[in-house]
Amino acid sequence: MARGGKAFKAVAKGMAVVASAAAVIERRRRAAMAADFHETLHPVDPVAAPAVRPLPGPREAAVPAEAAVVPAGPSGPPAAAVPAAAPPAAAAAPAPAAVPAAPLPPHGHFGRPATPAEAVPWGLRVAAESTWRLLLLGAALYVVFYIVDMLRLVAFAVLASLLISALLEPTVSWLRRHGVPRSLAAGGVFMSGLAGIGLVGWFVVWQVTTNLETVTSKVKAGVDQLRDWLITGPLHLTEQQITDFANQITKAISTNSEQITSASITGAQIAVEVLTAVLLAFFTTFFLLYDGERIWNWALRGLPRHSRYAMAGAGPKAWATLTAYVRGTVCVAFIDAVCIGVGIQLLGVPMALPLAVIIFLGAFVPLVGALVTGTVAVLIALVTTTPWTALMVLVVLIAVQQIEGHVLQPLILGRAVRVHPLGVVLGVAAGSIIGGIGGAIVAVPLIAVTNTVVTHLRRRNEAGQAVFTALEAAREAATRPPAP
Repeated sequence: MARGGKAFKAVAKGMAVVASAAAVIERRRRAAMAADFHETLHPVDPVAAPAVRPLPGPREAAVPAEAAVVPAGPSGPPAAAVPAAAPPAAAAAPAPAAVPAAPLPPHGHFGRPATPAEAVPWGLRVAAESTWRLLLLGAALYVVFYIVDMLRLVAFAVLASLLISALLEPTVSWLRRHGVPRSLAAGGVFMSGLAGIGLVGWFVVWQVTTNLETVTSKVKAGVDQLRDWLITGPLHLTEQQITDFANQITKAISTNSEQITSASITGAQIAVEVLTAVLLAFFTTFFLLYDGERIWNWALRGLPRHSRYAMAGAGPKAWATLTAYVRGTVCVAFIDAVCIGVGIQLLGVPMALPLAVIIFLGAFVPLVGALVTGTVAVLIALVTTTPWTALMVLVVLIAVQQIEGHVLQPLILGRAVRVHPLGVVLGVAAGSIIGGIGGAIVAVPLIAVTNTVVTHLRRRNEAGQAVFTALEAAREAATRPPAP
């Protein structure tokens, strides 16, 4: 308690010293402001100021200004008073005008600011105004994300259709440039895309069902090997302990059957929502391919008039960035899937082709997607083969990820999508927290498009400011009188 009291007294003394110093500084500041204010109201002109004369003595003050008395001679009477010679009119100095008294400010003190806001330091005022603007912007973003979360089914469908359209639209444009009608080009490309997606899904299902029996047998053999290792290995467990552990797992499953049933019902609801989102995405994709230009013009008409020209220039640049991102991501994902698929095939891991397809789909999440989906291959290799093979599969995954991060991403996506790898990782993490897998997929293209739009608008404003400055300089030069 004594130590706390001493610390409190020391803090109180320090605060008193600071307060006294601040009071002294404030008094000096007010005195300086009062002096400046008085000098502003009563300027001193040394040229126009009259010369300083000494005060008249008592005799000089008794003599009237209109006449002067001539003293008498030694023999005669005193002479009459003669008027004093008046100064010439040209030499007469005008009487100085009376300076009115300085009015007091409204608050009654010369050293005090006119309003309380003027007493607040400039940096604090800027910080306060920036803070409430940031809070307002954060509230607006929160409302936007809340609405998107409420309509996440529609939002993810639209975003997925934009990504698919960015992949297929260049083909539609090429066909239209070569004379193919718009409806035929859009319909043909759309059906080709559906057929490609259907073939990929059928291939994965076919490979899984074909190799399921083999994988199941290898999993059973792996479980038996794990049980033998637990008994004969360094843990030295007994069969009774392993049996009790298995019985506990079975009991936990039977006890939580209601939760498992509800989870299965939730899974069915999620499956219905996913199917609805897929159908909505296909429907939106077709109309974006068929009538994307008119949809964009309609969206522009909904903006304010002064913002249409800026967004009309930013829209094509954003679409070009999105197209380049989707193309580059597909190329990088294909290279990752081929390299990892070949590696796990050479290592003897079953279902190498389905695993390569899963890795291809996961690679649409930059930098981390292929590694996360590749862990499935590591687990299958661990269960069906040896731990050494699983370790080698992990080495292949890490090597491919290093090649992607240091070679493929900068070479293929570096010019089109100028986003730092730290921004990519943070964007993927934030997107996965907000929207799960769908949020992780659309986070990076959303960041890239936003970066492109902001950069275009900033350059446009800088160019407009430069043009305005040049026009003002030309106008001033035209109105300036010619030099003599």
